[in-house]
Amino acid sequence: MQGLILLAAAAVLVSGPAHAASGRIDPALMKQDIKVLSSDAFQGRAPATIGETKSVGYIETQFKAAGLQPGGDKTKTGRSWTQNVPLADFEIQGPVRVSVTAGGRTLTWKQGEEVALRAAQTGQTHVSIKDAPVVFVGYGVTAPERNWDDYKGVDLHGKIALVLVNDPDFETAPKCENGCAFGGKAMTYYGRWTYKYEEAARRGALGMIVIHEIAPASYGWNTVKNSNTNPVFDIIRKDPAKAHVPLEGWIQHDPTVELFKAAGLDYDQLKKVAETRDFRPVILKGVTWSTDFAVKARKIVTHNVVGILPGRRHPNERVIYTAHWDHLGVGLPDARGDRIYNGAVDNASGVAGLIELARLFGQAPRTDRSVMFMSVTSEEKGLLGSEYYAANPLYPLATTVADINMDVMNVNGPTRDVTSSGNAPLTLRDDLVAVAKQHGLYYSPDPSPEAGHFYRSDHFSFAKRGVPAISVSGGIDLVNGGIAAGRAAAQAYTRERYHQPADEYDPNWDLSGMVQEVQVLYDLGRRLADSREWPQWKPGAEFKAARDKTAAQRK
Repeated sequence: MQGLILLAAAAVLVSGPAHAASGRIDPALMKQDIKVLSSDAFQGRAPATIGETKSVGYIETQFKAAGLQPGGDKTKTGRSWTQNVPLADFEIQGPVRVSVTAGGRTLTWKQGEEVALRAAQTGQTHVSIKDAPVVFVGYGVTAPERNWDDYKGVDLHGKIALVLVNDPDFETAPKCENGCAFGGKAMTYYGRWTYKYEEAARRGALGMIVIHEIAPASYGWNTVKNSNTNPVFDIIRKDPAKAHVPLEGWIQHDPTVELFKAAGLDYDQLKKVAETRDFRPVILKGVTWSTDFAVKARKIVTHNVVGILPGRRHPNERVIYTAHWDHLGVGLPDARGDRIYNGAVDNASGVAGLIELARLFGQAPRTDRSVMFMSVTSEEKGLLGSEYYAANPLYPLATTVADINMDVMNVNGPTRDVTSSGNAPLTLRDDLVAVAKQHGLYYSPDPSPEAGHFYRSDHFSFAKRGVPAISVSGGIDLVNGGIAAGRAAAQAYTRERYHQPADEYDPNWDLSGMVQEVQVLYDLGRRLADSREWPQWKPGAEFKAARDKTAAQRK
């Protein structure tokens, strides 16, 4: 078995399962793609910048060279290589002033230090809040089907809400003192900060501030700071106030504890109460919040890059591969003074894998169903490129066989396993397990389901509309060092490089593990594209009903 893995590591996976790639998977080409896309010349690949122009142009060139046909927006002469994605871009202008009165004294906090506030996405050009009351709302969850309500009787109008990240089961599992109301350790959508902002908007809050803790967030403060203090984007909405509150952001754990103490409250004790159904919102007596900053808003048009290989027999049915091309652009400097967020692993590696898949399919005999390759924009801004496509599909979602996504690929060498983001109950995951087994690889369930990775990659935009979708990742059981080494590498990346300028190209990477990933991804997609299989959500899956509604359109 190890011999097979080492053969994969040597990138000579020409033989094997019946659907194996007929061409050679070339790690040198993938390394070159990563190097180019993550170079300083691409300025961190932020949407609507020179980084986008260069990224889209490079991907389009590689798609053409692979033999794909343009699959984007319709034109007078056919289709273009891109899908226009209109977005609103919001950026804080000038200084951010934050002060909190508590216990008779005033605390002054700095943007990026104690707090990380997002530019308002409500259409306001100036956010000015003076002495707003502050209320702790626990995990900020309203879930009638789970008999859970963290907002019992509170009116959030004119108030700033403080909320815990993740959902209540994160702290109580595996004992599940609350009866595992949220299914245990694995995060539900209620645990995502995006949900918490949405719920605050539904309740008319003036602001919602998420309390950062490393374990339940699954990332450190640098990630929070860098993701929130840069410009933020959203799809263009008729009524932005239905989705956003004027003040959205995060606060560090220690200032939060200090704030609670000044209000005569014990943070840890209240957090324990928030893990139960008995929790009620707590107003921080004597505490008020003041904030002032300007916002520049503009409309931009960014782009998904779309290439397609039409199927021989069922061209109106398609398997989609996706990987986001964008990253954070130019932002706050790190300790070295570096301001370019190159995004080499996240996600130039995924785009390199997508391009290599296009090359492989382009060299192979044409599949029965169409195969589409889409590099989406604005994932880092909230999955907006994939969200726009799923809301405005170029091709019907009902006859989309599956979306196979790649987001952060393995640069640490060969593994004995593969995994996926989240452990969603669908037959597409069973297909992945079977394909991996053909290559002597076993399937590892998501090692950190509590991090909510299922909701944090572009496949989710398809999944929530019923399309079977999965984000495939390299495993953590490294051939050299085993699971311990794999976990250490993943933790080091999250701590030292994820959403930081240090996520840069490294010529010493071992891409033999990425070769394994691409082989599995190719075989999985080819298996679907040459079959009459329609992957299904299993009974109890939250997205099954949406898919079932379109069953008559699939034959």
